Amino acid sequence: MTATIIDGKAVAARVRAEVALETSQFRDAHGRAPSLHVVLVGDDPASQVYVRNKEKAARDVGIDGVTHRLAATTSEAELLALVDQLTNDDGVDGILVQMPLPKGLSEHRVLDRIAPSKDVDGLHPVNAGLLASGREALVPCTPQGCIRLIDETGTELRGLRAVVVGRSILVGKPVAQLLLARHATVTIAHSRTRDLADVCRSADVLVAAVGKLRLIKGDWIKPGAIVIDVGMNKGEDGKLCGDVDYGPASEAARAITPVPGGVGPMTIAYLLKNTVAAARARVA
Repeated sequence: MTATIIDGKAVAARVRAEVALETSQFRDAHGRAPSLHVVLVGDDPASQVYVRNKEKAARDVGIDGVTHRLAATTSEAELLALVDQLTNDDGVDGILVQMPLPKGLSEHRVLDRIAPSKDVDGLHPVNAGLLASGREALVPCTPQGCIRLIDETGTELRGLRAVVVGRSILVGKPVAQLLLARHATVTIAHSRTRDLADVCRSADVLVAAVGKLRLIKGDWIKPGAIVIDVGMNKGEDGKLCGDVDYGPASEAARAITPVPGGVGPMTIAYLLKNTVAAARARVA
């Protein structure tokens, strides 16, 4: 068996087309486009690239994208004042503070200051609690993308055994909640799980989000499983690689995401989707 490759670029393009239509409908109904404000503190090279990509993606679907670029020397009080200003601005629908922040700035304090209704990253404790309670919330973007990619395989999640390797608030925990909401039986594992290989072998659906290069070996994959690889690691040759040993895993899996070109493109697509959802909820 050779796995079907789940093309994240193609699926993300369809999601962006959906968002472009939703944005057009919102503008027709309310006389303005949804607006996304991104706050970038400092000059981290990777963050600069991510923010430029978000700006372009927002522009391409008709969302008003604004970036606030602050010096690395910005104090926490100054950053919180900007977050407060955006929170209180009725013209702002979505707020995203790009992580990581420079040393000396508390990510928790900054994230907690964003209004849950404008928290398009889905990281505010209120949104995390709503998701855990099975209620409507703004959900982190990458987990939503993972579920969409699973859906693209035509897999019915109800009753399947899903294993999530990773327990971060950004991916592991929320994707587990989304899988539970779809009636999968979910195990959250991590790098310290005993007999991790055997746990992975039990998975009909395996989501790898632990951030360790090729941690998950090909013989850890249950024959016919769906494998979603969220990992973004630099390989020995400097190229991007996932948490899954792709070649051997693709011989066992029914479908698998590549790295790059799998989950990555879905994250920005669902950031745009969240922005429109936040705008709609605010005018409802």
